[in-house]
Amino acid sequence: MSPRSLFAVALLLFAAAPADAGPKDFLKKPAAWFATEEAARIGANVLSFQAESGGWPKNVDTTAAPHRGDRAELRGTYDNRATTDELRLLAKLYNATHDDRYRDAFDRGLDYVLEGQYDNGGWPQFHPPGDGYHRYITFNDDAMVRLMQFVREVAESKTYRFVDEARRQAARDAFDRGVECILKCQILVDGTLTAWCAQHDKVDFRPRPARTFELATLSGMESVGITQLLMSLEDPSPEVVRAVDAAVAWMESAQLTGIREEKVKDPAAGWGFNKVIVKDPAAPPLWARFYDIETNRPVFVDRDGVPKPNLADIGDERRNGYAWYGDWPQKVLGEKYRAWKQRVAADAAGE
Repeated sequence: MSPRSLFAVALLLFAAAPADAGPKDFLKKPAAWFATEEAARIGANVLSFQAESGGWPKNVDTTAAPHRGDRAELRGTYDNRATTDELRLLAKLYNATHDDRYRDAFDRGLDYVLEGQYDNGGWPQFHPPGDGYHRYITFNDDAMVRLMQFVREVAESKTYRFVDEARRQAARDAFDRGVECILKCQILVDGTLTAWCAQHDKVDFRPRPARTFELATLSGMESVGITQLLMSLEDPSPEVVRAVDAAVAWMESAQLTGIREEKVKDPAAGWGFNKVIVKDPAAPPLWARFYDIETNRPVFVDRDGVPKPNLADIGDERRNGYAWYGDWPQKVLGEKYRAWKQRVAADAAGE
């Protein structure tokens, strides 16, 4: 079978699998469901995938079937939504059954999250992080934001009342240190705060590259999740307010108008389609995934690590197999930002 045929088969298998299937699919079940036989079966599957480190692997549905390989080979991670949803599911299972297997596994997983945080408040992709780019403070795919949301839940939500007070306090502290880390990572360009890179140095907080096509840039996607998290703080400090205002100003400056992205069917392309950018004066704004820090212009990068100014300049595999454009900042701009500003002003006035 040719490499192109193998690639096509892999795509078909990927398309046939449920997107992002896993523990999150069960988190909204009614409380009574978590005491059922079905829930016990799913819980056993999740337990079987817990790595010795306490975390769970990524890119696998840990609920569908039990792990049948060598557990010592499982590698826990914080990347790609791994670990946090497994822990949320275990908490609900424990509350419904008081089965100590769920509580013990939860405690180990929470410890994996807390122990992986750097003293400066950042998290790498997994713990221990090793020497590669995984050791950087990782905002990529909202990894650190998800961890912060989770530890805040542990500290504040009634769901986690079974967690001992020492761990809940550690979760509170972890969230607060995470906020401080976010503020230190925000990129300053010519004296002006802008946005964030997808990953930052764990020592001096400067933007850092990851894979060859993920350079040290301003991120039009990851910066949104960070900004949303800062906007969710009930009593934001002046530093947090300044960070949000700066991030929103950057997003507004970085929007791209008069274009839209199309997927054009192309049987000859590896993915079966080609992403193309067409002019459209009526199109809503778009944002690039990555912007050059100095020029604030979009950059597109193939696996050779060479930045290019246009999506069409990079090869088929990366052009069509990665999210280069999106409307992510719409989640915080417009009325959402205005409502946040009004809330902050009202809080400051004591209303």
